[in-house]
Amino acid sequence: MTPELQLKTLFSLRPALPGAGHRILATLEAHARPGPSYVLIRGSSTVTWAVRADVPAETADQLDRFAREEPPISDFEAPPLHADAYQSLVGGRPSSGPAFTFPEKIAQTNDVSIVDRIDLLERNFRGWRAEEIQLCAPICAVMDSGYPVSVCFCATRNSAPAVEAGVETAVAFRGRGFAARVTAAWACAVRASGRIPLYSTNWTNAGSRGVARKLGLIQYATNWSL
Repeated sequence: MTPELQLKTLFSLRPALPGAGHRILATLEAHARPGPSYVLIRGSSTVTWAVRADVPAETADQLDRFAREEPPISDFEAPPLHADAYQSLVGGRPSSGPAFTFPEKIAQTNDVSIVDRIDLLERNFRGWRAEEIQLCAPICAVMDSGYPVSVCFCATRNSAPAVEAGVETAVAFRGRGFAARVTAAWACAVRASGRIPLYSTNWTNAGSRGVARKLGLIQYATNWSL
């Protein structure tokens, strides 16, 4: 697993020119968003980055120059070498967190269902649209009284060679280990389809990091963005 593959899983990109990073056209979520102004993904052997396409050319060139100096890392929680420079160029507060791949063997239970109807989701998860059922498939769920109470789904478009997990548990059902169960089932279903399951989160998201620990996920990179 490489930072480059994760970057291409998260975003629609304009190909990089020699010495420059990619340019972000939009996210690869079911409903695309513009994406961050700048993202840096650092692994233990390689580093990649991208600048949003609407960032002024002079600023993008400076970001590229600093990013070329970023080394691979052994301490995944270490800030980027040029973190202050990126913030002075782009502004905003950084968001960062670990990126994981799944172990070869994934333990899972047999009490997780596949959801393919929006009316089932609407009881505990507002805001889903009908077209997302196909775009986010497989949608794996723990059920209660016939309705999903915890779900894991493709947070990035499922046509990519790799896909990122999206996980949500209804408030009343949190703290019961459901998130780990649906995530394991989702990862197995994604692998069965010939794709690579990925999982990333934020350093401040203790619950999501707990899921990663419980499943024995393997960190391969750190994401840092503005």
